[in-house]
Order: sequence, then structure tokens, then C-alpha cells
Amino acid sequence: MAAKTFTLSEVSKHNTPKDCWLVIHNKVYDVTKFLEDHPGGDDVLVSSTGKDASDDFDDVGHSITATSLLDDFYVGDIDSSTIPSKVEYTPAKQPHYNQDKTSDFIIKILQFLVPLFILGVAVGIRFYNKST
Repeated sequence: MAAKTFTLSEVSKHNTPKDCWLVIHNKVYDVTKFLEDHPGGDDVLVSSTGKDASDDFDDVGHSITATSLLDDFYVGDIDSSTIPSKVEYTPAKQPHYNQDKTSDFIIKILQFLVPLFILGVAVGIRFYNKST
């Protein structure tokens, strides 16, 4: 069975976290089911829709395992004549990677409280040593 061929316009319609298709090396991939599992977050994938994302994909330096995962999401080929030949390259936005998903609010609180705690301990030790 021959692979289905899509135009860039057709692929560009799939540009949300609930329906996300990418063009990488002249192939079209529906990565919607992978968004939650993507180590770089879903924003980086969604921001690569509507264009040839090959440069974005290659710039990250994906492993052989990551590259082979693409096979699971393959839906067809891209009609390369529908991809503009001269496009100003805009890299995908790379969100701050927060591995343990700690909320930014907690991080900001800790950035304030930890130095205060250290200062308090230092002052306490100074007073303790002065009194003995």
C-alpha cells in the first residue's frame, strides 16, 4: 500500500496539543499521543507544526532510539513542492526543563527562604561562639 501524500497546508491544520502533526525529513508524523511523554515538553513539538521541522529535530541531537520512535507515528509523506524553499529558520522555543515538575511558586519561595535560613544559622553560630 502506497503512503498517503499530504500538502503542508493539510499538515498545518494539525497544530494543537489535541492534534499535532510534524514534518520531519519529508515524512509526516502524528505525534499527538507522544506529547505527554516528550522529554522536552509538548510546547516544543506544537511550536514546530506548520513547517518543515527537520532542522528543529536535528538540532536537538536525538538518539537512535528517539529517531526510531518516529516510525510509530508515521502517517504519510509530504509533497515537498508545497514546502517553501526559502524560509527564515526560527528554532522551536525550548521551555525551561523542570524534570520533577515542581511548581515555579515553590521554587521562588525556596530561593528566598533557603538563603535566609543559611544567614540565620550563621548568625546563630556567631552568637553561640561569642557567648562561650
